[in-house]
Amino acid sequence: MKTSTVVRLRVTASAMAGACVLAGCGLAETTAVAATEASAAAEQAKQGKELEAKVMRDIEAAQKAEADARAKIEAEGQ
Repeated sequence: MKTSTVVRLRVTASAMAGACVLAGCGLAETTAVAATEASAAAEQAKQGKELEAKVMRDIEAAQKAEADARAKIEAEGQ
């Protein structure tokens, strides 16, 4: 499983466990808030992974451009 899936499952399980505990004491509406916060946290984790992948692609592109420029300069010098 991907890390984001594992995180999402853990967050959901935690929210469900919290719902069971809170249902007995009359604070069931707190469960909805916890589930919403868990969904938001899972979405933030997903966006973080997407940003990390974009940054890595940008770094690789910059490194390739630098290597290409260096090769062009070396070819012109010979």
